[in-house]
Amino acid sequence: MKSKAGHVREDPNCVSGALCNSFPLKRIPRSAIRALCLCMCLPAQGEPGNPAPMKPADPVPANKRILYPWKQFVESSLVYVGESTEGSKSATCIPWDAEWKNHFGGNDDPEPGQRIADFQKGDFRPKSFVPKLNPFYVALPYNDLLNATDHKPDADDHLPWAAGVRKEAGTSRCKDRWVQIYRAGKSCYGQWEACGPFLTDDWEFVFGNKPPKNGGAGIAVSPAVRDYLELPSGAKVHWRFVEAGQVPYGPWNHYGQKDPGNEDATAAQKRYLEYLRKKRDEQAHPQEKDAQQEDTSTAKPDVPTE
Repeated sequence: MKSKAGHVREDPNCVSGALCNSFPLKRIPRSAIRALCLCMCLPAQGEPGNPAPMKPADPVPANKRILYPWKQFVESSLVYVGESTEGSKSATCIPWDAEWKNHFGGNDDPEPGQRIADFQKGDFRPKSFVPKLNPFYVALPYNDLLNATDHKPDADDHLPWAAGVRKEAGTSRCKDRWVQIYRAGKSCYGQWEACGPFLTDDWEFVFGNKPPKNGGAGIAVSPAVRDYLELPSGAKVHWRFVEAGQVPYGPWNHYGQKDPGNEDATAAQKRYLEYLRKKRDEQAHPQEKDAQQEDTSTAKPDVPTE
């Protein structure tokens, strides 16, 4: 299949498309393209939530090759800088940055007529100004902060990267984390900048294997993410966390961004492996088997076939 630029459409086994979309369609075997792609694995077809490992290309350090589990078929909604939450029953995403609008540079107007969505140049932003922060961002329904200064007492039990990020008063250890969003053969990357939609305590969905508590949207995406993935309203997507070193170059690198602190990547990886072992043991317990079967989807992920 051809992309809009007349090149090969992103390979089903490549999430970045960094090299896939740069090759002419003719005379290049798909197997050769796949071998050259700077990619991470997608959810393996027929194995929901269990991505098959694929070694990322150098220079990604080995201690950053952490594969977080996929959240599949998650309903999405919209979040944007400058959105008013006062008197609104639907606008329920709360940013960690109280001055988000000022730091971003203005309202991230979601109206298509007020936006630039240039696939050739990789430019996705509002027409009226150049953003000072990354316009590719998301909101997820969890907040690790209890208030303006304190962290939730159980946050360390839920954050896979807790051991590798210094805890500072009033500073979220979730803010700025990278997320990969996938739909219909295409991946996008954004940073976690707000809490929601609807809830800020749904750690069982964000870090566990439960569906969203609110029964609806489990992730809110920015207008840039929406435009890049060409998402219709309420579209279902797959998403997962990724380390900063696993994020390929793309439109999400064009404007201001901040990588989350990572003092000890090795410690963070060990912490995450312990977290996975804990989850595995919990799921293997006889009393948890019935609940596990109810919570695990048997549907195949939305991955294109060759």
